[in-house]
Amino acid sequence: MSRLKLVPTIIVKWVLRVIYSLCCIFPPKQNKITFASYRSEEMKGNLGQIEAYIQEHYPKMKNIYLLQKMGGSLLGKVGYIIHMFRASYHLATSRYFFIDDYYFLVYAVKPRKSVQVIQLWHSAGALKKFGYSTIDKPYGPSRNYLKHIPIHGNYTKVFVSSNEVIPYFAEAFNMDSKNIYQLGIPRTDYFFDEKHKLQALYKFQAIFPLHENKKKVLYAPTYRGGGHNQKHFEMPIDIHKFTEELGEDYLLMIHLHPYMKYERTKFNSSVIFIDDDFTIEELLIVAHILVTDYSSIIFDFSILEKPMIFFAYDLEEYRAERDFYYNYEETMPGPIVKTNESLFAAIKQSIDLGDTEDVKQFKQRYFDYNDGQATERIVRNIISGE
Repeated sequence: MSRLKLVPTIIVKWVLRVIYSLCCIFPPKQNKITFASYRSEEMKGNLGQIEAYIQEHYPKMKNIYLLQKMGGSLLGKVGYIIHMFRASYHLATSRYFFIDDYYFLVYAVKPRKSVQVIQLWHSAGALKKFGYSTIDKPYGPSRNYLKHIPIHGNYTKVFVSSNEVIPYFAEAFNMDSKNIYQLGIPRTDYFFDEKHKLQALYKFQAIFPLHENKKKVLYAPTYRGGGHNQKHFEMPIDIHKFTEELGEDYLLMIHLHPYMKYERTKFNSSVIFIDDDFTIEELLIVAHILVTDYSSIIFDFSILEKPMIFFAYDLEEYRAERDFYYNYEETMPGPIVKTNESLFAAIKQSIDLGDTEDVKQFKQRYFDYNDGQATERIVRNIISGE
């Protein structure tokens, strides 16, 4: 990135530093917790799990919420900068500051020592490279940018799913591995609660009663591109052929990243788009089989020990743009296909055979705990020092 293009970013950084310094006039509050995210405007996922546990077990803590997505337009970016003015005050006066993704303010300023910045990274395991692991790649940051904005800096603690992935997170965040803890991923606790599983199934039956007895295939591809202005998404699955090949006994559920643009035309009774009606956790419960490419939801789905298929039609292109921490072909716990014909064949074979031994081994490798107690372990580690 050229120095000229960095000028607006540098200006914003110094404005935020001035505002943050002024906010540090106010004393920190020992019972104040701030939850901040630019991924979602509602409490869910890791942040939602942590918040619910704290409310129940630490009622004297005061919770603050900074939940705002950054729009890709100029107006959206200006609005987000104004939002960070408010966030500066809460970062300066909180005891704990929880985030679940990239958060510009944390890197633009130097947080005071009294606040713990806790990174609850939104994905489990480690598959696609990110952060410092992607320096100078088309997807990643430039060295020039990092001179001014040390991304993923200033984290007090990071929590991951297993000891296996700690070295990769240390590399991606450019931090000491001793501050990375393999205590689990809070949102995965959802999969160990039988009540939640039943609620997800009943909810699907209530909304889609005609699809109750079908074999449900969830297609959830990874987000492609950078920033918030992705180009039009080209659907790689031949949706019309899906019905021809698999018949009315199968249902294709398509769930895209909220930033992925695709014209949702009505196809037939065997294909549905699902956006906001269900969380991704609910959809994983409902699905009989997952079709994805490079999405980290494979780690979550492995907990359920159900079959997966990897539709990696642009593998070499994606590897050049971003790359992986592991050998993709050797690590994925299921068949890798690149054409619609091989995809449809793999779907029928995977559901008929029901062989998930590879998935079970994958789960054991990337989760040190499989007990639904990740949220409790993390909160007690942070607040009680356990």
